[in-house]
Amino acid sequence: MRYRMMFCAGLAVGYVLGSRAGRERYEQIKRMAQRVTDNPSVQEAAGLVGAQVSKVTTMAKEQVAGRLPHSGGDEAHDGSGTGWPEEARTGSPY
Repeated sequence: MRYRMMFCAGLAVGYVLGSRAGRERYEQIKRMAQRVTDNPSVQEAAGLVGAQVSKVTTMAKEQVAGRLPHSGGDEAHDGSGTGWPEEARTGSPY
């Protein structure tokens, strides 16, 4: 019981102290983050990382597709991307 009371007291003190500096500190952190993201060198690095991620995901997708067994039903796939059989797309559901 004593530990629970100490925890609640610490939580209350932390809340009060945090709320006093809360908004000002939040605005300060927000301004600093905005300056960092607006920095041209950071934007360039982010672009390079994004290009590398795109390249790696494309390579990984090709490797996974190469390892998957082919179902042999390639001629039945019409490229519509729906995944539904032909009957379900052409027939009326009612």
